[in-house]
Amino acid sequence: MVYSLLVFNLRIPGCHSLKQKRSFIKPLLIRLHKEFNISTAEIEKNDIWDESIIACGLICNEKKSTDSQLSQVVQFMEKYWKEVEIINYSIQFL
Repeated sequence: MVYSLLVFNLRIPGCHSLKQKRSFIKPLLIRLHKEFNISTAEIEKNDIWDESIIACGLICNEKKSTDSQLSQVVQFMEKYWKEVEIINYSIQFL
């Protein structure tokens, strides 16, 4: 069994309040959960208006399938969430 974690460091240009940030982050987390059946959460920078750190967790039987699915999450973010700037991301296997 492989536990994996995908962590995004995001910048949200044009966001000027925590309320506006939450109205953007919450649908993003829900969409990632529905599309890929992964656990999602904002884990850091909760009080910063235009930045966020998002974590996506996944448990699979094989590292290869886990890596493939998390790579699809990254591609999905780059393709469909263009209003978000991905500063960096990392995939960790536990």
